[in-house]
Amino acid sequence: MKRTKIKDVLLRTDYGSDVNVRGWVRTKRGSKAVSFIALNDGSTIKNVQIVADNERFDEDLMKLITTGACISATGELVQSIGSGQNVEIQAKEIEVLGTCPADYPMQKKGQSFEYMRQYAHLRIRTNTFGAVFRIRHNMAIAIHQFFHDKGFYYFHTPLITASDCEGAGEMFQVTTKNLYDLKKDENGQIIYSDDFFGKMTSLTVSGQLEGELGATGLGQIYTFGPTFRAENSNTPRHLAEFWMIEPEVCFIDLVELMDLEEEFIKYCVKWALEHCKDDLEFLNKMIDKGLIERLESVVNTDFVRLPYTEGIKILEKAIADGRKFEFPVSWGTDLASEHERYLVEEHFKKPVIMIDYPKEIKAFYMKQNEDGKTVQGTDVLFPQIGEIIGGSIREADYEKLTARIEELNIPMKDMWWYLDTRKYGSCPHGGFGLGFERLILFVTGMQNIRDVIPFPRTPKTADF
Repeated sequence: MKRTKIKDVLLRTDYGSDVNVRGWVRTKRGSKAVSFIALNDGSTIKNVQIVADNERFDEDLMKLITTGACISATGELVQSIGSGQNVEIQAKEIEVLGTCPADYPMQKKGQSFEYMRQYAHLRIRTNTFGAVFRIRHNMAIAIHQFFHDKGFYYFHTPLITASDCEGAGEMFQVTTKNLYDLKKDENGQIIYSDDFFGKMTSLTVSGQLEGELGATGLGQIYTFGPTFRAENSNTPRHLAEFWMIEPEVCFIDLVELMDLEEEFIKYCVKWALEHCKDDLEFLNKMIDKGLIERLESVVNTDFVRLPYTEGIKILEKAIADGRKFEFPVSWGTDLASEHERYLVEEHFKKPVIMIDYPKEIKAFYMKQNEDGKTVQGTDVLFPQIGEIIGGSIREADYEKLTARIEELNIPMKDMWWYLDTRKYGSCPHGGFGLGFERLILFVTGMQNIRDVIPFPRTPKTADF
């Protein structure tokens, strides 16, 4: 008999029909006469209850039906008399597809998320992680839908690159060279002429620079792919491998860029509220009791637009009034997460888009304001998270961009192709980057970024 997904079974009302479901046993309970099996197949947070009359089934077979076992059950769809579900299945046939011994690490014991990370290959079968990864899928669909509807083109940028977009130097090197026998020149520098690409290459930290090239031909593009940072950060907000969404738009100004950022993130949150209702209700109940209320408030509120200088004044006044921060605040310093969250959660009590940052703390490609001190950068700051989006209007003037690159000692030979976009038909343009996992953190209410990506990559951790 053809399998029916549990998600679809739970919506049916054709009682008396026979159905087949297959999945993993969440729990089994009952008496000598009858067994109640809660079955889940990943299609929904909800289980379907299989009611098995023990007399109909072999005793040895029933002993194999334990938490974690995989079974196929065929039976009659009946109206449930118990609370919590409308339908259940009166079993006629049960087949055990995969047994699960008692040492199964995901037994129902309320394990910590830290414990579950050791078993990332199995934690996906739990209610919490099933909900998180269904929401992750839905957010990916929302992102593609948003940009497609707006006429953006999905643009694939390379994962292997010879340029460091952010200038931070924290990149994973890609090589086929024998690391035990490296050829070096008279200055002790590694010779790359015999390496696969003939030069030093790394995994990308961002697709932005190549995205700008795409935008100057297609008008507006977005990237959505993995990025890599060899940053030794063991925090709940950092990963060495994560996914980024980076739209780039020609003929856009700072106000229009902020409008796009706000519209985009509201669209994604609204999509979650409309398409992930069951999973959000579960997470709201089990993980974060204020989750749904917070998501609704983001959709229904106008974001504050705040110049950096004004933000610093607010923080300095808070300190003068007795507010304690771990990190100091002064004009010219980059804001820490605690400062960003204070502005969002305590002062304004709504998301904030901060603009006009000091040029010294922002990337070389940002357009300078007329004051010569600040740049047209935009950071969207969110409750619980801090910065969720970073963007800017890009410097379109060839001379100004060249001067800034020289000022920061960025190797010009590696940037010739990027400068060509300013040399041949330069145009005003801008864009932003959204860390996908930070969006998932916000939408799910989870507290650690390692718990919103299936197999996290962090310092000293590359399992599975």
